Parts: sequence; C-alpha cells; structure tokens
Amino acid sequence: MSSTPDPFVRQRGLTGFGAPGQEALAAARVAIVGVGGLGCPAAQYLAAAGVGSLTLIDADHVSITNLHRQILFGPDDIGRLKVDAAREALGRLAPGCSVTVVTDRLDAATASAVLSGHDVVVDATDTMPVRRVIEAAAHAAGIPVAWGAVLGWHGQVTVFDDTHRLDDVFPGPDAVDLETCDGGAVWGPLCGQVGSAMASEAARLAAGVAPSLAGTLAIVDGRTGRWRDVALAPHDGGR
Repeated sequence: MSSTPDPFVRQRGLTGFGAPGQEALAAARVAIVGVGGLGCPAAQYLAAAGVGSLTLIDADHVSITNLHRQILFGPDDIGRLKVDAAREALGRLAPGCSVTVVTDRLDAATASAVLSGHDVVVDATDTMPVRRVIEAAAHAAGIPVAWGAVLGWHGQVTVFDDTHRLDDVFPGPDAVDLETCDGGAVWGPLCGQVGSAMASEAARLAAGVAPSLAGTLAIVDGRTGRWRDVALAPHDGGR
C-alpha cells in the first residue's frame, strides 16, 4: 500500500465518481479557449481536480483592468501573455497537470486542428462569432462544449453536444459586439461562479459522470445570487 498522500482522496470518495472517475480525469485532455474571467477559475479547478492535460488558447496579454476577475494573474503579470502567466500559476497549483499553450486566435480555418484530440472544450470567450466557430468545430469532431458567458450582473452556463447546439439557443445574425467582458462592466465574483460551474460541467463530462447541463441554460443574477434554469429544446437537424 502506497504511503504517498492522495490529493484526490476526498474526491475519489464521491458516490458515482470514485477511482474510475479520477482515472478518467487523469487521462483527459481539456481545451480552454479564453484565459480571462471565466477561463481562469475554470483552469484552476480543472487542474486541481486532476485533469491530466489542459490546452490554454488565448492571444491576449494581461492588463491592469483584468485583475479584479482574472484570478490567475497578479500585478507582476501585467503585459505578459495570459497563457504564459496562467501556465506558470497552474504549475504551482497542480504540478501534475500538463499544460500546453496556444497563442493563436481561433477562426474557421484553425479551430478544427487546434481542438482536435481533446475530450472536452471549455468555451470561455466573449464574442458570439468566435463562440460559433468553436462550437461548430467541436460539434463536427464530436467534442462536447462547456459554455459560459458573463456581462454586467448576469451569467449563463450550459453544455452543447450532439443534441443541443449554440445556434438553437442564440440564432444569428449577431449584433455588433459593442460590449465584451474586456470592455464592458462585469461583477468580478460572478466570473468565479460561472467559471467554476463550467469547470464542474467539463470535469463531469471528462469523467463520464452524467448528467450534464445539456438541455438546460442555467442563468445567475449576481445582484441576488439566485440561479434559474431554462429548458432548451433539442436540436432539429432538419432545419
């Protein structure tokens, strides 16, 4: 019997998870697109939970206005690539997690190749055109997407898979993105709530623990702290 302390002992003890779930997490590859207010807490919890491999995808640099909600970063990281600062922070938190960084901006020409081979995609981006590219590429590859969004006081979380699609919930055409998480007002702790919820969805998907939020849009009001669920109709492939 090994005398090495098990950092996941209390997670392994969960009914319906156990050793098989932990082993599945250790073998999982999760891509996180966007290392901002949502991607930071999602990455922290996924790495700490024992996900074996994370791919962080983001081309942006840390700015001082990020720090109130992008909790992997501190003042000394201002000006650094987010993925580099995040990889360093995650290395201290969870040295057993292999972290790969991608500094490209995903588009229709690159998304499929970058996301290929992952078990789950976490979409933590903040513009609808990019979200559509990510979901379409993941859907074509059969990869579920743990999806979330925040703006102002409000946040949303769901899972897109083979039966529930982004376009069904948010049909285009898209309005011009005058406000994003980087440019509009946003409540910092709300990013933690939504990002952690996304991490929980992604981890359960990677571990094969059902059910997921697919078919439900969970909406949180940061002013009251209350969540509500909206049922989503399954995708009609014939439309």
